[in-house]
Amino acid sequence: MTDQPDFIPMSMGEARRLGITTFDIIFISGDAYVDHPSFASALLSRALWDRGFSVGIIAQPDWQQPQDFLRLGKPRLFFAISAGNVDSMVSHYTARKRLRSTDAYSPGGKWRRPDRASLVYAEKLHRLFPETPLVIGGIEASLRRFAHYDYWSDRVRQSLLADAPADILVFGMGELPLFTIAERLSSGEHIAAITNIPGTVIKKGIHSINEHSSSEAVIIPSFTEVSSDKRSYARAFSMIHAEQDPHRGRRVVQAHPKTLISQNPPSRPLSTHELDRLYELPFSRTAHPSYEEPIPALEPVRFSVVSHRGCFGNCSFCAISHHQGSIIQSRSLSSITREITRITTLPGFRGIVQDVGGPTANMYGMFCRNWETRGTCPDRVCTPGCPNLACSHDHQITLLKTLRQIPGVKRVFVSSGIRYDLIGRDEEDYLEELCTWHVSGHLKVAPEHITQHVTGLMGKPGREAFDSFREKFKAFQAGKKKRQYLVPYFMSGHPGCTIRDMIELAEYIRDNRLYTEQVQDFTPTPMTLSTCMYHTGINPFTLEPVHVPKDREKRIQRAMLQYLDKANHELVLEGLHATGRMDLIGDGEQCLVPVLPKNRQKRNNWGGKKRA
Repeated sequence: MTDQPDFIPMSMGEARRLGITTFDIIFISGDAYVDHPSFASALLSRALWDRGFSVGIIAQPDWQQPQDFLRLGKPRLFFAISAGNVDSMVSHYTARKRLRSTDAYSPGGKWRRPDRASLVYAEKLHRLFPETPLVIGGIEASLRRFAHYDYWSDRVRQSLLADAPADILVFGMGELPLFTIAERLSSGEHIAAITNIPGTVIKKGIHSINEHSSSEAVIIPSFTEVSSDKRSYARAFSMIHAEQDPHRGRRVVQAHPKTLISQNPPSRPLSTHELDRLYELPFSRTAHPSYEEPIPALEPVRFSVVSHRGCFGNCSFCAISHHQGSIIQSRSLSSITREITRITTLPGFRGIVQDVGGPTANMYGMFCRNWETRGTCPDRVCTPGCPNLACSHDHQITLLKTLRQIPGVKRVFVSSGIRYDLIGRDEEDYLEELCTWHVSGHLKVAPEHITQHVTGLMGKPGREAFDSFREKFKAFQAGKKKRQYLVPYFMSGHPGCTIRDMIELAEYIRDNRLYTEQVQDFTPTPMTLSTCMYHTGINPFTLEPVHVPKDREKRIQRAMLQYLDKANHELVLEGLHATGRMDLIGDGEQCLVPVLPKNRQKRNNWGGKKRA
């Protein structure tokens, strides 16, 4: 490893102290700079520094003024642009398209980034540095790499690369593509010649579509087609979804009015050795000292550790399969042990490791026996019963037992979500280990729903799996002085879900005493299966119609999850009247809401006719 600075420079004064007059690469980020591996700009900049490239960061520049974009000068190789850890539209707006009160990735939670930050930053930099290559990446760019439905404007937008004056887009986890781009530019190649790097998207002249044969590329419906015809949009989504395996994926091409968007196959997953090296870089786990106010997103993860990447759960509303991928990439036990040992020496550490996990904590060490030779299955729907899926919890049990023996460590928590359907009857020792040592008062799980056809469309296990897990969890509470409790996450408004389904869920919550304030209203985010169904009203894999709750109905479904809240009673009452469930109105134990005065009742106000 090369020697690394305490912080990646954010001013020329800091750069000169390191002997730097011109940076190789300058990152532009919509997040405040936090030197922590959970923050993408820190992870990628330290990884590039480790490869011998000098890196500077301009964090949250004022996009209305040029001065911030000029403060580090012109980089030798390229600008790397990211909206931040979260899509800027998701960061700014709620599911009801209302402005959020704070931004967790900004000092003091204050707003310091524009809407569609990647596009805004790219346009500003292109005007200031027209000859300098621009590389865009991060979650916002990654999930907007093709024509996509944008919930906030309620229309299909072009690929971000077609809209932005950038040269190349990096999708997925960006280390390997960025290394290759930097190395090839450093060797003298022109950015226009760099067209074949896995994990990147490029743009070409529109007439070059004739150069692609059906054997070497998948030509999906054009922007014009998907923006005017929902069946074409659904078909394009299913074609993109089929090409996300690093082994078998082909080039995917989509025509836009003025350009051709061409995606190379995904980048290969990092090896255990590469992951170990990456996460053991000398992160300080603190915000840059220039900030006078705290960064809210830091404290919940400051002393947390990433054990692996990827998730084969493939929840329909989650974009991980299109970003991190479905192949689990696990770090070694020795590497994680070394990282936590180092954490015990850091200022502010009081013996509590806040989390050890990944997108799904209990997938650590799990793998598909076939992916290295044949790739993942075409549908990439992994289930615990698949003979090719090695889903033992032995690796995580060994990991957790080892970590809690490290001197200076009092507790090691697993705060990342777990897939309870992976815990089979013969693996109850894992649940015992988890409950005994690694859960505080509450264990968070995400059944999302309990109606079979809804969980099927969500890509989630059904009610039986959740009920089975609840019974196992309850059994481990017998005889405990301090009981633990399940905190389930439920979702409303998902495609395929009706008001009748939400009433069934509300009754399930009531009967099992699972009422919680932590609920989620489905938000259509780019490039998820659920968003495709929301926009088209079609299941893209079967082309069958799907009911899509919107507007007033969506509000009623959200209210059903919190039927005890008096502010929701009118909406709940409206939904019960619309479905003929007046038996749930009144003062009885089984009732969801009381009878309201007539002047407060607003029946059937969301569609002009009764619907379920």
